[in-house]
Formats: sequence, structure tokens, C-alpha cells
Amino acid sequence: MNQEIRLFGAIAVRPAILALIPRFETATGFTVAVRWELNPTVKKQIEAGQAFDLVITNPDLVQDLTASGKVKAGSQVVFGRIAMGVAAKAGSRPLDIGSVEAFEHALKSARSIAYASEGTSGGYFSGLLERLGIADEVRPKLVAIPGGQTAPAVGRGEAELGVVPVTSILAAAPQVVLVGRFPAELQSYVDFAIGISAESTDAEAANQLSAFLMSAAVDDILAARGVERR
Repeated sequence: MNQEIRLFGAIAVRPAILALIPRFETATGFTVAVRWELNPTVKKQIEAGQAFDLVITNPDLVQDLTASGKVKAGSQVVFGRIAMGVAAKAGSRPLDIGSVEAFEHALKSARSIAYASEGTSGGYFSGLLERLGIADEVRPKLVAIPGGQTAPAVGRGEAELGVVPVTSILAAAPQVVLVGRFPAELQSYVDFAIGISAESTDAEAANQLSAFLMSAAVDDILAARGVERR
């Protein structure tokens, strides 16, 4: 029977990781069982006893899980980062968000804007609206979307625009298009790190998967799906 590695990861990295798993399984003979949740939920479920061998989530959450004894000390490595972007339904009129002014205008002109209300990206976006001074004008247009469905919701016509990590937008093609990344002055990257469970049933297998995900050989695949190495 093949060894099964339990990978628990954040929804934002799902499209990139799923593109890599078959290659790893073919090369090693291992089977990777995956589970996906929003970043805060990953931490909460592990703290509540969810079994895993390898976790991919925000670095500070991996650090918290290390401090609580859930992640093996010294196993944390930086995986990559994902930029924030704006999504629109395929076939929509071209939209300029290349400058701060254009970005603000696009948000204020949109009929509705989907965002991941409970995720890391949603928290950043809400704070950004406050900093830009347009929260009162834009907030009534916001459509809160649960875990991992922000970009698909735009494709289904539930909102005119979506604000979500680029990986999720690219994964929703062809129904959804990437209007563009946030302007550089407003960009906030969602960082991700890998940690190994302190109670892994096969730490060596988990380490092999971690090493594979960190290898330069997969950088191009990750980049094509929106994950940037630091």
C-alpha cells in the first residue's frame, strides 16, 4: 500500500499545488491527500486536532503552530508569495487599474465587488479601502463570498468585479479574466510558508514533499499559476 502524505493548505495556493502533485506522486510512488481552507481556518482546525503531515499557510500562522507544538521546530521554509489582483467576467469591457487613481475609479464605478470576507486577502482589502478614504462609498457594493469562491462568483455573474489573490483568478479561467494586479503602491503580497507536522506519521515522506515544492524545478509551473518565489 502506498504511503499517504496528508497536505493541509490554504485555498489561495491550491491551484498551484494541484498542478504539482501528480508529478511528485509519479516520481515517488507516494499519494498526497489534500485538504484546503482559508488561512485562518487552517490554523484553527490544526489547533483543534486536525491531522496533517505538511501545512502551507501564512508564515506567521506556521510560527504560531510551531510555538504551540503542532509544527516541528526548524521545519518552516518560505514557499512563495501571491499578489492581489482584480477579476472580471470574461468578455467584460477593458478596465484600467494601472494607477492608484484608476484603481480607485474602477472600484467606485463598479456595481458590485466580490471579496473573500474571511480570508487574508479580504482583511487586507477592507483595510485598504479605509486607507484610501473610499470605504464609505465602496462598502455598500461589497459582496462577501465564502472560502475559495470569489473568482468563480464573478464568472457566474454574482459580482461585476472580484478582489482576490491572482492564483484564484487564473484558476477560474476561461470564465474569468485577470483585469490586472493591484498598482505597485497598493500591492500586498500574501506570503506562504511550509511546515512539517510534529506528529507526522512519516516525517521523511513529508520532508520529501516539502523539498519537491521548494525545488527550482517547479518554479516555472508556480509562476504560471501566480506564485512568485521571493
